[in-house]
Amino acid sequence: MPIVLAPARILKTKARRVGAEDRAKVAALVPHLFATMYHAPGIGLAAPQVGVGLAVTVIDLMPNEKPAPLVLINPKVVAASSELATREEGCLSLPGQYAEITRPAQVTVGYQDLEGEERRVEADGLLAACLQHEIDHLNGVLFIDHLSALKRNIILRRLAKERRQKETQPA
Repeated sequence: MPIVLAPARILKTKARRVGAEDRAKVAALVPHLFATMYHAPGIGLAAPQVGVGLAVTVIDLMPNEKPAPLVLINPKVVAASSELATREEGCLSLPGQYAEITRPAQVTVGYQDLEGEERRVEADGLLAACLQHEIDHLNGVLFIDHLSALKRNIILRRLAKERRQKETQPA
């Protein structure tokens, strides 16, 4: 699936909660999300990043180079530590752009699995940052929205310039 690039409107729009009537659509979508994420390559992808406005995200940190896929439907941070952690983040919708982002160091996320069962995951480190990043996508928030207006605008201008250069290059 093609990845939607910033500043596309869907990336700034809150995704709709998945209901029982959406289960078949989500079950069909999830393998495409994983395939797109792995091909990119990335470690997380939210449905809005492929133009689907549903609250679905997939994550795979590939611990020890082995797949460990995680599907989160209607995820929500239900607890977050007061301790903060800063790490470099990037985004498949802002290719080649990175920035230091500060977020809670540990989070507990409630979500539904593909069968609709309620689940929870407690995370710290990279998984905590990735969960928060992907949940942000479902709320219409990009990682650059955590930066100052100046830093955000620099990144968006750089991205637009790179896009223009690619468009004018001969095939």
